[in-house]
Amino acid sequence: MRLDKLLWNHGLHSKKKIKQAIRHHEVMIDGEPARHIGQNVDASLQHISLFNRPIKDSSQLYFMLHKPKGVVTAVKDSSKQTVLDLLDPEDRPQGIYHIGRLDADTEGLLLLTNNGPLGLRMLHPDHHISKTYLVEVNAAIDWRAISRFDQGITFRDGTRCRSAQLQILESRPGYSLATVTLSEGKFHQVKKMFLAVGSKVTSLKRISFGPFELDASLEPGQYRPLTQDELLLLKPYLD
Repeated sequence: MRLDKLLWNHGLHSKKKIKQAIRHHEVMIDGEPARHIGQNVDASLQHISLFNRPIKDSSQLYFMLHKPKGVVTAVKDSSKQTVLDLLDPEDRPQGIYHIGRLDADTEGLLLLTNNGPLGLRMLHPDHHISKTYLVEVNAAIDWRAISRFDQGITFRDGTRCRSAQLQILESRPGYSLATVTLSEGKFHQVKKMFLAVGSKVTSLKRISFGPFELDASLEPGQYRPLTQDELLLLKPYLD
């Protein structure tokens, strides 16, 4: 959450007082003075103190979800089941949302949180977060597809994709299994990339997002809180 909101919740009920406390280095974050009132923080991940007193706050939630096929990545939908509908009522506080999105027919790893600024930072192009997908296609692919992906594929409308890493796990007439890792998320990008090399995606599953890997024990539709080790992976995206 924003630093000013956290401080307000812990007794500084004035923007003027909040600014004064920050200016006078009365707010410390992991041993360093806070920089500005809009700084994104999490007192469960960082050591935050106000007037030399530690602040404790556990209101921020972080979940890993194995999104199933057929569920839309949205906060609400009038006719279709959404990823938030998969959460228990107690795990759906106001403001929880998905970080990034997956197409309705794509399954796999999705992070959910009520820390709004965190998701925006993770998705910012400056961070180039990599995403890896397990892909099945309806044709044999070979080293030529690997080379095309590595060079960066250009779609017919002129849209050019960054270099992507393609690894072929299995290839035979009428079928291939592969992983593809990319650092951007254009509309239907993975499907279009494979179409550009003469194959159609028949199954798509995201197995990693940045430093996070899909928990193999999660069945489609299941979710869990991030572990303590996984929570630490979020700290670089706090500001």
